[in-house]
Amino acid sequence: MGWFDRWRRARQVETARAELFDETFQRRLEYLQVAARRLFAGRLRAERKTRKAGSGLEFAAHREYTAGDDLRALDWNVYARSERLLLKQFEEEEDLTIAVLVDCSGSMLHGPAKFDHARRLAAALAYVGLANLDRVALYGVNTRVLKRLPPARGKGQIFKVFDFLRGLECGGETALADAGRSFGAEQKRRGVAIVVSDLYDPQGFERGINALRYQKFEPLVVHVIDPDDRALDEEGDLVLVDVEDGHAREVTLTEAMRRRFGEVHAAWCAEVEAFCKARQIAYAPARVDQPFEDQVLTLFRRMGLVG
Repeated sequence: MGWFDRWRRARQVETARAELFDETFQRRLEYLQVAARRLFAGRLRAERKTRKAGSGLEFAAHREYTAGDDLRALDWNVYARSERLLLKQFEEEEDLTIAVLVDCSGSMLHGPAKFDHARRLAAALAYVGLANLDRVALYGVNTRVLKRLPPARGKGQIFKVFDFLRGLECGGETALADAGRSFGAEQKRRGVAIVVSDLYDPQGFERGINALRYQKFEPLVVHVIDPDDRALDEEGDLVLVDVEDGHAREVTLTEAMRRRFGEVHAAWCAEVEAFCKARQIAYAPARVDQPFEDQVLTLFRRMGLVG
C-alpha cells in the first residue's frame, strides 16, 4: 500500500469517526433524553443509592465492640440493661456507579454496522446516565479491559464519551468472563454493569455474565444482533475462517445446512434471553437493522430506564 492509499484510508477512518456522533446524532440524544425524563422510582435513577454499613443516620444493626473501635458508637442503653459492649451501625448511602462495557473483540467488526451500532447504543446509555444518574464509566473489553473512561457525572461529559468511543478499535478474541474479572478487580465500588456485546464467546456467554454477578455487580445485557450473522449466502465447498482466532475449516454447505444454521442461531438468541430472564437480569436485543430512536426507547423500557 502506497503513501496515498494509506493517507486516503486514514482520512476515511477519521471521517467515519467524526460522523459516528455528528450533530444529527446529538439531536437524537436530546430527543431521547426528553423521552426518558419520566424515570420511574428504583432501577438506575439518581435517587437510587447502594447501601452499606457506615456512619449514616438510619440504624442498621449492632456488633460486638473490639479494641480500637470508636467509643462514641457504643450503645449505652444496651450496656445499662445487659452490660454488653455493642456498637451501633448505621446505613450509609453511596452513589451508584453505572459502568458500560463495550465489546471490542474481532467479531464486532463482522458486518459494517455492528460495532458502530454498539458504540451509538453505549453513547445513548451514557447520555441518559450522565443526565439522570450519579456516575457513569465506560470500558472497552475483549479478553480484558483494553481501555477505560473513569467515572464522571453531568451531561457536559458526553463529549469525552464520544471521544472515548471513537477511539475504540476491534480485534482479538472474546472472553467475557476474563474481561469481567479484569473489570471487577479494578473497581472499588460495586454497581450496575451494562454489557453491550454480540455475546459470541467460545467459552459461553453465561460465564461472562456470571462473572459480574459473582462479583456483586448488577449486570444488564444489551445483545447486539446483526441479521447477517445468521445468514449463509453461499453454497458448495467453502473455507470458513473464524474472524477472531483465524481458525479455518473446510465445509460443504447445502441449502439444508444453511436453513439449519439460521435455526440454531435463532435458538441461541432465545437461549440468551431465557438465561437472563431466569436470573432476573435485564435483557434487551439490539438489532442493527431497526430504527435507532425506537430501538433505544424500547431498550430503555426493557432495562427499566423509563416508565
